[in-house]
Amino acid sequence: MNGIKRFYGHLPIRWKLALWSSIVLFGLFATYNSLQYYVLNSWMMDQEERHIKEKMNEVQNFFADPSHLIDRNSIINSSRFLENIVEADELIRIMDRNGNLIVGVANNFSEEIIVSPIESGDLELVLIDGKHILVYRRPLITPGFVGYVEVIRDLKTYERLRGLIFLVTFSAGMGAILLSGLGGMIIAKQLLRPIAALTETMKRIKMRGLKERVPLDANQKDEVADLSRMFNEMMDDVELSFQKQKQFVEDASHELRTPIAILEGHLSLLNRWGKKDPEVLEESLKASQQEVERLRKLVLELLELTRLESDQFEIGEEEIDPVTIIEKTIANFELVHPDFKFVFHNLVKDKKNNSLRVAERHLEQLLMILLDNGIKYSQDKKLLEITAETNEMSKEWVFRIKDYGIGIPKEDIEKIFDRFYRVDKARSRAKGGHGLGLSIAQRIVSHYKGNIKAESKEEQWTEVIVTIPNAP
Repeated sequence: MNGIKRFYGHLPIRWKLALWSSIVLFGLFATYNSLQYYVLNSWMMDQEERHIKEKMNEVQNFFADPSHLIDRNSIINSSRFLENIVEADELIRIMDRNGNLIVGVANNFSEEIIVSPIESGDLELVLIDGKHILVYRRPLITPGFVGYVEVIRDLKTYERLRGLIFLVTFSAGMGAILLSGLGGMIIAKQLLRPIAALTETMKRIKMRGLKERVPLDANQKDEVADLSRMFNEMMDDVELSFQKQKQFVEDASHELRTPIAILEGHLSLLNRWGKKDPEVLEESLKASQQEVERLRKLVLELLELTRLESDQFEIGEEEIDPVTIIEKTIANFELVHPDFKFVFHNLVKDKKNNSLRVAERHLEQLLMILLDNGIKYSQDKKLLEITAETNEMSKEWVFRIKDYGIGIPKEDIEKIFDRFYRVDKARSRAKGGHGLGLSIAQRIVSHYKGNIKAESKEEQWTEVIVTIPNAP
């Protein structure tokens, strides 16, 4: 049994499909043919029994004629009548009460056939010399004679027809099974063609890289086609993820290289002769401290971004008042940036039901990133406008932070939320940015199933719009 299981387990799927289709069709054909054979066999036997009963009734009616006395001599002289009604493979004979033959007429049948007494009624199927014989015996009682009539019929025609039906049904069943096996192989091959293409694509991906895709037929809409499309979409995501990871490593290396090079340069300067020059020493230490601070911020931002992209992000369940958080954050920024003007537009209509289910620290971090970005890229007009409003229909909070700075080119709007992406890398680095703030902001918003986007007019203004649904 275990050997059969192992053998079956090693079979390809197409052979399994062909095997099971053959087994199922074999069961169906065997059941159908058996039922058909049984019905036909029963019908033919009923026909034989009905025929022999009709013949018996004909004989009985002849001898029941009241117009003349039926005695032993009349029965002997009835042979001509019996010869007229007897058929091929049939024997009609009349016996007296002692079992002695009075008259017998046969057609292609032996008159000397011996039939044992019938035990199960007056009609019985018996086997004599390897032949199936149907025997019908009825008493014959007249005023001048007491005996019985036997109608005996050889069922060789019935046997021949039954054998022919069995041969036809068996041959048809075997042919159907062979055809079903062949058809199962063809169908399995057609059904498994997309899976074979999927397997071949995986092999090519292993050998050539992530750019390989499963070829698709636009007219194919079945489940296997859906699987192939899903696989291609998954590979697109994987390839994009690898590209982003590669870009992340390259950008992170580039960002780390600059402060490290500056630190290395100042340390070399100090090591050569700067230790004896207080002015050079002070300048080098100050520059090194600035670069270390930049490295610290970069590492903290990378760690924060990694935490947000992992499963460690904890969704806040507490109800907070966003307006209060916004006002507190603006107050903190006003202390640090007294030269900037912060204008808060509170457009919340329902002042009583103004809560939002977001962690307070996450909303603060989001606001700090967006306000800090607005300050960095503002020019002469040092004004930031913050707007908060609620959408009663969709139960969403909408936050807008608008600055009047350098703006963002139209082709860069969709890219500013990518890690390390900066519109003008030189100017951004000079302002102390690493290009991670908006990526962190986007991750925070996405964890709360919200949306963040930017609108801008170059050299005039930029507005970041955050929408967060208020979960019930």
